[in-house]
Amino acid sequence: MDAWEFGLALRRWRDRIAPGTVGVPNGSRRRARGLRREELAGLAGISVDYLTRLEQGRATSPSAQVVEALARALRLSHDERDLLFRLAGLAAPGPGTVPTRIAPSVQRLLDRLSNTPVAVFDAAWNLLITNAPYEAVLGETTNWRGLERNAVWRNLTGAPSRVVHLPVETAEFHAGIVAELRATSARYPADPGLQRLIDQLRTHHPGFVGLWERAEPAPSAHRARHKTIDHPEVGLINLDCDTLVVAHDDLRIMVYTAEPDSEDAEKLALAVVVGTQSLVD
Repeated sequence: MDAWEFGLALRRWRDRIAPGTVGVPNGSRRRARGLRREELAGLAGISVDYLTRLEQGRATSPSAQVVEALARALRLSHDERDLLFRLAGLAAPGPGTVPTRIAPSVQRLLDRLSNTPVAVFDAAWNLLITNAPYEAVLGETTNWRGLERNAVWRNLTGAPSRVVHLPVETAEFHAGIVAELRATSARYPADPGLQRLIDQLRTHHPGFVGLWERAEPAPSAHRARHKTIDHPEVGLINLDCDTLVVAHDDLRIMVYTAEPDSEDAEKLALAVVVGTQSLVD
């Protein structure tokens, strides 16, 4: 790894980002030409201290997940992303691995949904990014690491969630998401991270093997679903949850909405306000 060149590239690309293009308020007292260090760290989901050490060439061997998160936060082009991976001493993900890059066109779509709870997953259901309304309504995800960021793992192992499921809904969802994971493994048989996830699920979830063997060829996990959220301040909120598939990039964009002018729409708006205030505090 060329730690000095890696840090220099981060600083150069951070300086060129207009705060408004990534949803950061552009106040009159700003001294930084582009993003502040703490702003980039927040967008990439890493600590300010770690980003500081990366930029100063004092940290070596960042993981592929960290490099991908930085490339995404910096809105790098495909070639720039590949360069950042090379400077980190890593091979950029190739065509045989599950895509994790969010193209600028997809990012512009997400920017238009800045007031709506949105999360983006890759084809293996690893959480890539969320926006502030999603964190406010569904709960914070910034401290999740490794398998914690995989929706299949979280759902099958019973990780804490604000989503309320009836037993029959849980069984249906588990079957659908495992079926989609099996379809993904068929498209990316050489992806080592995907294989590690499947091995971990086989080892730690006794029902996974049965779901895997019974999985139907057509995945069903991304159908439109009605979900009930148990929000700690607002209470129960009934929402529509639609997952949009970006075919070329093999991404899943999960969007939560409520019927306009309904009680649930009022609760959703209140949960976003209350939650974003607590995130800022």
